[in-house]
Amino acid sequence: MTTKCLFMNYRCLYVALETPDVYIVERLFSSSLVVVVSQSMPRRMNVYHFKKGTEICNYSYSNNILAVRLNRQSLVVCLEESIYIHNIKDMKLLKTLLNTPSNPSGLCALSISHSNSFLAYPGSDTIGEIIVYDANNLSTMTMIPAHDSPLAAITFSASGTKLASASERGTVIRVFSIPEGLRLFEFRRGMKRYVNISSLSFSPDAQFLCASSNTETVHIFKLEHGEEQAPSWSTYVGKMFTAASSYLPAQVSGMMSQDRAFATVRLQMAGQKNVCALATIQKLPRLLVASSDGQLFIYNIDPQDGGECTLVQKHRLFGSDKEWEETEKSKLMEPPQACQSYAATVAIPSSGPVTATLTGYSEDGGAKKGEVIPEHEFAAGPVCLDDETEFPPVSIR
Repeated sequence: MTTKCLFMNYRCLYVALETPDVYIVERLFSSSLVVVVSQSMPRRMNVYHFKKGTEICNYSYSNNILAVRLNRQSLVVCLEESIYIHNIKDMKLLKTLLNTPSNPSGLCALSISHSNSFLAYPGSDTIGEIIVYDANNLSTMTMIPAHDSPLAAITFSASGTKLASASERGTVIRVFSIPEGLRLFEFRRGMKRYVNISSLSFSPDAQFLCASSNTETVHIFKLEHGEEQAPSWSTYVGKMFTAASSYLPAQVSGMMSQDRAFATVRLQMAGQKNVCALATIQKLPRLLVASSDGQLFIYNIDPQDGGECTLVQKHRLFGSDKEWEETEKSKLMEPPQACQSYAATVAIPSSGPVTATLTGYSEDGGAKKGEVIPEHEFAAGPVCLDDETEFPPVSIR
C-alpha cells in the first residue's frame, strides 16, 4: 500500500502522500488530530492536523516506535523496552517507563475513559503477566497473572473497569475487573489448535466481547453470569461444578468454568491478520471486521439469541475502483420494523457532553493559540456510532 487514508462517510479525508510508507496511524476519536509513524523514520512520531493539512509537532525516540495510543488526557508511545507518556494538551513528557519487559510487538492498551485513564502492558516476556498503570496519577496500580504463556492481545472496556486478555496460545480469553484485577469471566475460543489472536474489543456497554485471529472465525462472547439465567438443570449442574472446582486441579476446574461463544462469524478468508470491533449503527449492534487486504465487513448481531451473524455490507478501503467493482457487493438489509433496537435490548448509558477545548500544538511542543480540537471529543460518555452518516459507511455509493 502506497498511501494511507482516513475515511468518513466513505470519502478520503487525508492522504499521506509525503510519507508513503506509513505503518502506524492513530486518530484522537473523530477529531482532526492524527499521529503518524513511517517506516522511513520509525523512531519519529509526527502529529498532524489533517483537516488543515499541517504538522502540529514531531518527536523522536531512542528506538523504533511500535505502537501509539491516545485518549483525552494522554498520548502513549510504546517502544520495545520502554513506554513514554505525554500530556496530550501540550505534549509535555510526563513519565518514562524504562526497562520494561521485552515487547517486540508493542502490545499495550490505553482506556478511553475520562476518569479511568489506565494503561496496560506486559509485565513479563515469558508468561502472561499484565501491568496496569494509572496514566492520570502516574503510578502502578496492579499486576495481573493472566495467563501461563506470553500475552498476545489486551483491551479495556469503554469505562476502563474491565480488561480482556489472550495469550499466544489463543485458546482462552479472560476478563478481569479493574483496578482490582479479579477474574470475572473466562471464555474458550477453541481446544483443537493454537491460533494467533490479533484483536479483542468490547461493545460500548461492555456486555459483549469479540475476538479475531488468523483463522476464518470471529467469536463474540456475552458477558453475563450464570446466576442471571433462568434456573435449569444445566445451571444447577454448573453450580455444583463451581462449588467442586476448589477441590480440583487448576487445569480441570478451569475447563469447567469456561463458556463458549455467544455468536460467531465465518469470514471469507483465513490466514490474514484482521481487526474486529463492536459498534452501534442505525441503533443496532454491528460487528466490524477489517482485513489486512483492505476490506471492511459489517455484520448484524442478534443480541438476544446470538448464533451465526449475517453479512450486511462490505467495502474496499483501498485499491482501484476496477478491483472493487469486481468484488461481490452485498445489499444493505433493512431491519424489520418489529425488531427491538439495540438501545432497548442492551441499554447504553449516556450523559451530556462536558464543555472543554484542547489547545493545538506548536513545533516546540507548547500551546499554540487559535487552534482548537472540537469540543465533542471530550464528551464524558462513550463514542457511539448511532448516526447513519457516521463512519463506517453502511451503504455503497
